[in-house]
Amino acid sequence: MAIELPTAPQIREIPAALTATVTEAETDGNGHMNVLHYLDRNSQAVDVLVREAGVDERYRHDRRLGLFTAEHHLSYYGELREGDSFSVHARVLDRSDKAVHMMTFLLDRERDRLSNTLEIVLVHVDLEQRRSTPLPRDIASAFDGFLARLSALDWNAPICGAMRIRR
Repeated sequence: MAIELPTAPQIREIPAALTATVTEAETDGNGHMNVLHYLDRNSQAVDVLVREAGVDERYRHDRRLGLFTAEHHLSYYGELREGDSFSVHARVLDRSDKAVHMMTFLLDRERDRLSNTLEIVLVHVDLEQRRSTPLPRDIASAFDGFLARLSALDWNAPICGAMRIRR
């Protein structure tokens, strides 16, 4: 069964977390953006949303809490080459009391198509105990706000099927 990918207009319904251009330093011997940079750029977009939710340096320092990546899955649909402009759009898919399931969509702005996705599960942790712990009410509420804002999207994220929030 083929995965139905979102179109560029559908992806643009999600605010861009970042916009950039592929640099020469980000390309590899095959002449396209290297996998490390796809992961980095998508992770930067996740970080933008996580910070908007309130999980930043101050949060980690003052509350001694943070988010750890538990799983991630990268998928590629079209290459990016040096000089290509792109944007990354981050979407919260689900959350539980201790975890957040997100997906980012790297949009090739030159060809107006999806280039790559990152599906990721983050677990909220106590940085002293190094164990999972429930999200505080304010942080959970912020993630719920992200879910509510995009609840009207009429398309499903192309998830890998192996990752989810475990309840």
